[in-house]
Amino acid sequence: MKEVNEQDIRASFVNCSKGEAKRLAVPHDLAQQPWDDLDFLGWSDPQAPDRAYLVAERDDGGLVGLTLRFPSRRRGHAHRAMCSLCLTTHPGSGVSLMGARKAGPAGRQGNSVGLYMCTDLACSLYVRGKKAPAPGGRFEETLTVEQQIERTRGNLFGFVDAVVAP
Repeated sequence: MKEVNEQDIRASFVNCSKGEAKRLAVPHDLAQQPWDDLDFLGWSDPQAPDRAYLVAERDDGGLVGLTLRFPSRRRGHAHRAMCSLCLTTHPGSGVSLMGARKAGPAGRQGNSVGLYMCTDLACSLYVRGKKAPAPGGRFEETLTVEQQIERTRGNLFGFVDAVVAP
């Protein structure tokens, strides 16, 4: 992903108002992000424990940002769950159902799309082996890392397209 600034991030959101995009919390450490290893920039809102944000770069270089909501009450269950983007498993609350209001009129009518994702939104780093999940979190695969990255990007843009679709 190319390095982006706060203005680019705020302008990229498709499923919230311009006012909401102007007020949302943007990470202060943008210069320290591992841009070359990211398929998307994802972060949680420190002021709202049930909100997260995702900004992805499309193949044409355009950015698309999504506001996400997830359950703020996370319980530590003994089960493991799998992220639908990167296929990493996490125990307890490491995977959350992230809901995104649809863009446009469908979103204004209350329609949304959901996907189970790594709660920390570090999918890109898990796939590349730059961040280690809990033991047993990544299955050994016959796909190359590049193929796993392409699969993750395909899953990501399937979700993004579902949010943007009328």
